[in-house]
Amino acid sequence: MKNLLASLAIGSLLFSSCNAQKADLIVYNGKIYTVNEKFDTAEAFAVKDGKIIGVGTSAEIKKQFSSSEEIDAGGKSVYPGFIDAHAHFFGYGQSLQTADLRGTDSWEEVTQRLTEFAKTHPEGWLIGRGWDQNDWANKQFPDKEQLDRLFPDRPVLLTRIDGHAAIANQKALTTAGITKSYTLTGGEIVENNGKLTGLLIDNAVDLVNSKIPPSTKSQAEKILLDAQEKCFAAGLTTIDDCGVDASLVGLVEKLHTSKSLKMRLYLMLSDSEPNYNYLFSRGAIKTDRLNVRAFKVYADGALGSRGACLLHPYHDMPDKTGFMLSNPKHFEEVAEKIAKHNFQMCTHAIGDSANRSILKIYNKVLGGKNDKRWRIEHAQVVAPEDFGLFGSANVVPSVQPTHATSDMYWAGDRLGKERLKGAYAYKQLMQQNGWLPLGTDFPVEDINPIFTFYAATVRKDAKNFPTGGFQMENALSREEALRGMTIWAAKANFEEKEKGSLEKGKFADFIILDQDLMSTDPSKILNTQVLKTYVNGEKVYEKK
Repeated sequence: MKNLLASLAIGSLLFSSCNAQKADLIVYNGKIYTVNEKFDTAEAFAVKDGKIIGVGTSAEIKKQFSSSEEIDAGGKSVYPGFIDAHAHFFGYGQSLQTADLRGTDSWEEVTQRLTEFAKTHPEGWLIGRGWDQNDWANKQFPDKEQLDRLFPDRPVLLTRIDGHAAIANQKALTTAGITKSYTLTGGEIVENNGKLTGLLIDNAVDLVNSKIPPSTKSQAEKILLDAQEKCFAAGLTTIDDCGVDASLVGLVEKLHTSKSLKMRLYLMLSDSEPNYNYLFSRGAIKTDRLNVRAFKVYADGALGSRGACLLHPYHDMPDKTGFMLSNPKHFEEVAEKIAKHNFQMCTHAIGDSANRSILKIYNKVLGGKNDKRWRIEHAQVVAPEDFGLFGSANVVPSVQPTHATSDMYWAGDRLGKERLKGAYAYKQLMQQNGWLPLGTDFPVEDINPIFTFYAATVRKDAKNFPTGGFQMENALSREEALRGMTIWAAKANFEEKEKGSLEKGKFADFIILDQDLMSTDPSKILNTQVLKTYVNGEKVYEKK
């Protein structure tokens, strides 16, 4: 009898195995945050042809599916691959090839780093990025005097961390044909006692930047692949690259086709006539890994360089209000043109005046409630009476939480106590439409999405400052932050039906972390490590 029962049991198992659906991969024994509508957790899922074909308990998935490749998650937390809703992927890759000036505590340290960089890069332009005078003891903008002494015969351009200001030496200014200060829309060439200081603000930076030779094809490929490697290690599986030229599209398509570039990209083309002509003529581009349907427009500058356009003067510089980068008519014409061709408009707006101007244009052109998902990138300072302009036309505020924790030391000096209350107001912005995409704005900030999660929920720096958190009334819950980095970021790109959650029918883009973001002590969040990253069910990163 025992032999008969054993035979029947074995037969049942064999029958079950034979009838199990074939999968390419099974992930089991994990705490899987599906980030579905109910925010359910699961233990396992199965993957076939790059998509999830079943989600459930480990027993259920192993009974229903069989695969030659299985991953025992060992009880670790599994999340949808992180999506950065606002970054500069190509720009970040470029920054890896230039002098890294982030974290410098003085202009002297900047020039020291540049001198060391020049030793291993002896030819051509000297380019660097990442300095921030707000991190220095004197907090004053530098000038070009020391650069002229160190590099009299090489053009130098050192861009501020936010990309909205730069220092150029005399050789670079001469190369760009800048011999004296003059008035230009949306920018400033700074002089002191009638002499050029080398400081360029916003559109003035482009006068010099446009003279730098473009990357060769092989250099551009390396830039993209280097950026991909770093981003996969950070758990990122989709990046919104905000503000690129149409010339990049073909290269990305080529590298996607060759499968050397596996990162999913949402490319926003910059506000320029050639880019409009290209995409209007070709039409929206959509593949599994590439989506091109949006344009990035720039309303104003940045708060750190006092280029953000404010309704009232800067608290710490009463003769300045910042400026718009183009005249109002330009923004209206662009909005009408983009709407006519049914594309998405995504506008950089930092100051309360810039946000108001663009929001009013959006509301006029969109005409009330809609599903166009036009975006305001940053939405950093908003007047109290203007928050409702987001909800009235379903305008999507696309924000970067680490800006709050980077700027909190000096933002009050720029804005004053009362105006600061409407800055970095993520909770209030989220309530307008009920959802909020999150990003980093890298390389302005670090690429690490764990920093985004921490800044959004804890609103402190790595040293636990300030006590109690920065303007905690606008902190997000952990669930809201995770949604902002996954399904809501996908929704901002019209991609919520294919990614952003671990559900049947969606891409198998997922990551395994060494601790649970949803329950770990806040003091430990920043220590979280990515163990593995998968795109389309393929492992693209594993921590060594």
